[in-house]
Amino acid sequence: MVMTEISDFRKAKDQYFGGGQNSPLTVDQRNRFRGLQYFSENEGLRFVLAVEEFPNDSKDLIQMATSTGDTAPHTRWGQLKFEVDGAPVALTVYRGAGGDDYFLPFMDATTEDESYADGRYLDLPATGDGRLVVDFNYAYNPYCAYNPNWSCPIPPSENRLTVSINAGEKIFPDAEGHDGH
Repeated sequence: MVMTEISDFRKAKDQYFGGGQNSPLTVDQRNRFRGLQYFSENEGLRFVLAVEEFPNDSKDLIQMATSTGDTAPHTRWGQLKFEVDGAPVALTVYRGAGGDDYFLPFMDATTEDESYADGRYLDLPATGDGRLVVDFNYAYNPYCAYNPNWSCPIPPSENRLTVSINAGEKIFPDAEGHDGH
């Protein structure tokens, strides 16, 4: 079987989570850890998109609510428009305070049932030509999905999609401190 970039990435992430010193997992979780669960790789959810940048006077610095009741400052940078299974969707892209990369927190129709209840994230490195590589196969759970001691931004209401993003990381069944565990 040919290893893809995605499967290499997932294997490296599993190694980090299972044995990395800075893993978000507790020692007990690491001892039981057998790998993260993912949707199958989905070519249809990989895009290179132009950011419709907001005018400077609309690039609001917002305080994104976090899982621990704090806030995290982010700038509303622009909007991405694309289609998922023929349905037009739009997501707002943010930039962290002082960061060069773009941050895309989102929820979708898989949220709670198949993916983490507080949404998933995508980090979008700049391509240098005004476009961003948006590959939902790299969508990941925030660290608070594994361990409630982490504080994670919750996707704002403008980034809650009604379509399913069947790509990226699935719910983590061995989460600490979550209902049912």
